[in-house]
Amino acid sequence: MKPTAQNLLEATLQDLHSLEGGLRRSYELCLPVVNKSSLQPEDDDTIETLTSRYARTIDRLVRKMFRTLDAFELETSGSLLDVVLRAEKRGLISSSEQVRLMTELRNEIVHDYTHSNLEDLFSDVMEYTPAVFEILEKTQGHAQKLLDKIPPMSA
Repeated sequence: MKPTAQNLLEATLQDLHSLEGGLRRSYELCLPVVNKSSLQPEDDDTIETLTSRYARTIDRLVRKMFRTLDAFELETSGSLLDVVLRAEKRGLISSSEQVRLMTELRNEIVHDYTHSNLEDLFSDVMEYTPAVFEILEKTQGHAQKLLDKIPPMSA
C-alpha cells in the first residue's frame, strides 16, 4: 500500500528531528575546535562526523522535506529550483541563493573523497550550520502546523 501524503510528511518530519539532533551534537562538539590554530589528527573524526551529518541533513531537508511539503500541499512537482522557490515563498528559507550555497557545500562534501580541503569544508559547515538550524525550525514548525490541521479520523 502506497503511503499517504500525511504518512510521508509525518515520517519525513520525524527523520528531520533525528537528523537535527545529530547535527546539533556534532556542531556543539566542534565549537571548541573552531578556535584552534591548527587541527590535530584527533579532530578529524569529529569534523568528518559534522560534515557528514550536515550533508545528510541538507539532502533530507531540500530533496525530501521540501518535496514532501509540495506533495502534501498539492503543488505540482518540478525541478529542484521550483521546490526551493516554493520553500522561499512559504518563508522557510531567506533566499534560494542561501539554499543553493548550502547545497553546493553538501555536494562538495559528498563528492570530495579525499577531503584534501577538510579545514575549508569545516569552516564553511560551521558558518552555514546555524542557518540550517533556523531553516529546520521553520520547516518543522510549518510541517507540524499542516499536520495539526488534519481532523482526526472517526471510527
